[in-house]
Amino acid sequence: MLAILRKEFNSFFASPIGYLVIGVFLTLTGLLLWVFKGDFNIFDYGFADLSIFFSLAPLVLIFLIPAITMRSFADEKKQGTLELLLTRPLSIKNIILGKYLGALALVILALAPTLLYAYTLYELGNPVGNLDMGSTLGSYLGLLFLGSAYTAIGLFASTLSDNQIVAFLIGVLLCFLFYLGFDGLASILNDASIVANLGMKAHFESIAQGVLSIGDIVYFITLTLIFLLASGIKLANRSPQKLWWGILAVLLIGNQLAKDIPLRFDLTSDQRFTLSEAAIQTLDAADESLVVDVLLDGEIPSEFKKLQAETKQILEEYAAKTGKLEFNFVNPLEEGDATQIISELQQMGLKAAQATVTENSTVSQQVFFPWAIANYKEKSVRIPLLKNSLGDTQEERLSKSIQNLEYTFADGFTKLTTVEKKKVAVLRSHGTLEDAYIADFLNLLQDYYRIAPFDLKALEDNPKQTLENLERFDLFIAPKPTEIFTETEKQILDQFTMKGGKSLWLMDAVAIEMDSLYNPENRGIAVGRDWNLNDLFFKYGLRINPVLVQDISHAPIVLATGAGNDSQYTPVPWLYNPLVVQQAAHPITQNNGAVWLRFANAIDTLATNTKKTVLLSSSPLSKTLGTPRSVSLREIQQAPDRSSFNKPNIPLAVLLEGRFSSTFKNRVKPVDDLPTLEESEPTKMIVVADGDLIKNQLDNGGNPLELGFDKWTNNFYDNKEFLLNSVNYLLDDTGLMNIRSKKIEVAFLDLERVAAEKSRWQALNLGLPLILLGLFGVTFHYFRKRRYAG
Repeated sequence: MLAILRKEFNSFFASPIGYLVIGVFLTLTGLLLWVFKGDFNIFDYGFADLSIFFSLAPLVLIFLIPAITMRSFADEKKQGTLELLLTRPLSIKNIILGKYLGALALVILALAPTLLYAYTLYELGNPVGNLDMGSTLGSYLGLLFLGSAYTAIGLFASTLSDNQIVAFLIGVLLCFLFYLGFDGLASILNDASIVANLGMKAHFESIAQGVLSIGDIVYFITLTLIFLLASGIKLANRSPQKLWWGILAVLLIGNQLAKDIPLRFDLTSDQRFTLSEAAIQTLDAADESLVVDVLLDGEIPSEFKKLQAETKQILEEYAAKTGKLEFNFVNPLEEGDATQIISELQQMGLKAAQATVTENSTVSQQVFFPWAIANYKEKSVRIPLLKNSLGDTQEERLSKSIQNLEYTFADGFTKLTTVEKKKVAVLRSHGTLEDAYIADFLNLLQDYYRIAPFDLKALEDNPKQTLENLERFDLFIAPKPTEIFTETEKQILDQFTMKGGKSLWLMDAVAIEMDSLYNPENRGIAVGRDWNLNDLFFKYGLRINPVLVQDISHAPIVLATGAGNDSQYTPVPWLYNPLVVQQAAHPITQNNGAVWLRFANAIDTLATNTKKTVLLSSSPLSKTLGTPRSVSLREIQQAPDRSSFNKPNIPLAVLLEGRFSSTFKNRVKPVDDLPTLEESEPTKMIVVADGDLIKNQLDNGGNPLELGFDKWTNNFYDNKEFLLNSVNYLLDDTGLMNIRSKKIEVAFLDLERVAAEKSRWQALNLGLPLILLGLFGVTFHYFRKRRYAG
């Protein structure tokens, strides 16, 4: 067997055709990856990973490997040496293995120079070395498995003819069918997943992402053995009919083994494809499969293909771990009038994304839909794949979107499969915000929880019944109360907390509204507000101060200038609107964008037994202003004195966790027949020193706009996501929110360095592999000549 291996290796490089085949492979991949504009150009792709190479290589190897194997048996037949070879004291098995291993060694030799591509991305990463070596190693391993299967197929094709060209064409055809054929057939059949799993593409793409599955390995080993066995059967002149039936039977059995073996290894450095138990449990309640249609297909900008690939891999992990998920990638603009389809999708709440595409000096806008729709029984939910945050660069937007994928899908599956929803009480007394101003957030909450209004004053003569009614809820939300709470009401709220009730308080400690400034003097008076809750919050571990926070990092307001037809609406700085961009490293705020506050107040945290986490805080350049004070729109005409902004990181929202001490501990109780627990069960509470954080604006018809959208500046802020995460965290018992703490590194290229050194790296990746091939040829012929000359 070793003698045949050496013979195959030596004979391949003894003629120019061997160098020509490998040279063409290296030149073609080099040009497509580093020079030619298009979908395979790594510089245009912008990411420091080799996923583009591993999507291109299988297509190029379809031609390279049959070119290597075409002469294995065809040339032996043509020269009449096959019969002589079969009469040697060698078994057919040894002959086939020798030729197979010789050809596989040539394939490995052809791929070896492409390691230079990994070095290039290692150097051009931002920062240098920002290349996932585990994923890259796994991808090369996948390419080795694919190459081994291609080699076995090419070897079998060589046994079918004594003409090398015919053997080459048969090998190309068979490799093409097994890599792309089943995938194409799956697209026109109903049960696409079963058919697609018969082909190599589905199994290779999983490994190429950095996930090594025992099932995929079994598939490639099975397919390789089938064609090696087929080669042996053909050389032994057995019945072709039995041959093909045997191939089909073994392939189906091997594929079934591959499908049923759940063991998978995530080789990525950040374990991005290892699902948490909480994510897996979101599908435990499903008694039938969920179907997910991903609209991110078709013509999409190259930079978003990374998001497409990551989405596919995450869904494959869900499907593999739970067995309760089916998914399809579809192009919504493929059929019909694109304009009408876009309009219909947007009416469904699926907002299109746009990207600027430059091609041949022509700039155009490309529209695509980064959404998924999950369906379960008669319910459907929309799942956004692209996360947009104010001020994010393209890199930051993609990075956050990819990092959020596991949680995004887990969140969507939870909406579909949750049967027993937890209950949320929303305070509707005490001068809280009107329904229209909290409608958008409450509509969102209804997907997760049962929402009900709660009036603390409804049963003023029966506080015990009021407490019992409140205890039926898991969470209490107070959206900007403006009226005083009585001691009895405070005792009810305190005992709700003592019994483990969670609460979300959105409080304004200063009474001032923007509307109060739109008067002839453009001036209003800010005064402290008293809810009679200060002792309650103080006992729990914080104090809301009746001061106004001004911040150099702020959201603008829009003012009208001019008169009549000359009126213009101009954004102007407004220091009373803190814009919180840098947030705490906590599941609630992980990957969040900027949060918009209006006339926010400062929070002091106090020394109590509860654990305190500051969720939102001002920027390093901020300050507080005491009240009462005059607030005027004319302040925009004065440049801020930055030296006075000397109170950094003022807490604006705080999470309290643990066992709370009762506000009425060692005090006379207002109501004697209410429970008198003095220490709570473990519970949670979030206090935000801005009631307007939950407030959505209204359109001209009085209809609620999306929370976080400012109709005057057309800016979107992440208020909705912050509040939803807060509620989910307060009510989450499964650890689902901890998924948000998972850190995924998306490796980008250093675009400045690429622009400066592009030509040098293009020359290196094109020229050096060919130079190495030439040096190998010179060395090979030198030693071969010395051996035979001696």
